[in-house]
Amino acid sequence: MEYYSRFALYFLFASCTIATAIKQDPKGYILYCPCMGRFGNQMDHFLGSFGFAKNLDRTLVVPPWIEYRSGTSNTKHVPFTKYFKLEALQSYHRIIDMETFMKELAPKLWPEKERSVLCYMARNGPEKDSCNAKDGSPFGPFWDNFNINFVKSEFYGPDLYFASENNYDKKKWLERFSYKKYPVMAFTGAPAQFPVVKHYIPIQKYVEFSDEISKLAKEFINKYLEKPYIGVHLRNDIDFKNACEHVEEGGSNFFSSAQCLGYDQQHGKISKELCFPSKKTILKQVEEAVKKTKAKSLFVAADKDHMINEFRKHLKQYKVNVVKYTSNYPQVDLAILSSSDLYIANCVSSFSAFTVRHRSVRNLPTQFWAFSKSPSHDEL
Repeated sequence: MEYYSRFALYFLFASCTIATAIKQDPKGYILYCPCMGRFGNQMDHFLGSFGFAKNLDRTLVVPPWIEYRSGTSNTKHVPFTKYFKLEALQSYHRIIDMETFMKELAPKLWPEKERSVLCYMARNGPEKDSCNAKDGSPFGPFWDNFNINFVKSEFYGPDLYFASENNYDKKKWLERFSYKKYPVMAFTGAPAQFPVVKHYIPIQKYVEFSDEISKLAKEFINKYLEKPYIGVHLRNDIDFKNACEHVEEGGSNFFSSAQCLGYDQQHGKISKELCFPSKKTILKQVEEAVKKTKAKSLFVAADKDHMINEFRKHLKQYKVNVVKYTSNYPQVDLAILSSSDLYIANCVSSFSAFTVRHRSVRNLPTQFWAFSKSPSHDEL
């Protein structure tokens, strides 16, 4: 009797394991290193890569976020799901996190002796005619985090283009990298442009904060932010200030400036004030926004100086509560900014751009520092 009971339990366990096993996608997979920039840039690249994966009808293996520790060259790898929900993204297209893919599927689907890597053309590095995909940081540490080594490099330039959605480009990709021969397309960097191309912006509507981020943001809003409240994002650290010194007045788009100027600069021209607005501009614009919205609270997110005392002094007559999120958790900042009644963003910042897109696809109002026109959903 005991024997049969044990057998029944074993059979039940085995059945459950088989039922919950991850099914391999016969159309193949795309994975990449998010090796350019910090969160804002990586988010742009994620949207473009996700759109590219859908265009080729492959599952996207979404990588962890690469975070940089202040004052060191060390990187930290944070699972994608720490900040965002995979389930919501699956409404757009097939997606799996890299941790699960490497553990459950890669051993059989992508054996070590068959791991090739793709790049546009050979990159400088220790090996000749190679992608040198693991040369330098964050490239090496990223692939090492998953114990990935490559035995071969494949070049897809100069005739393949990943930002296009037309059938001609899709056909060329499928002919060059068939599902059967390349079940996994591993890219040295993201198969996407920065900033994100216009036709991939709507993917943002499938991006939902994780339960943890949403909970922390909601608790903060309920406790400290009487509505209506304005959310503002300030980029004022020395690195960004120095970057803005390279802005050519009236020149071409710079970083994420297309989000307010338009991809063809149909709404205006770039300026240093647009990139790094003065405190005078910031205080004046916030005061006007407070009067217009009758705001009770002001939430400030910043990479250095939150200007809390300046805001409190300048807005004293309006009795506005001015606060910041005290913990260093930028994604919670984003969630709080995304829920504001009005958001004022930095036109050039890719970190600002996340919330601009998030609000645009949900028809929520946004302004930009030192810029008079607010973007519509169609204009972004």
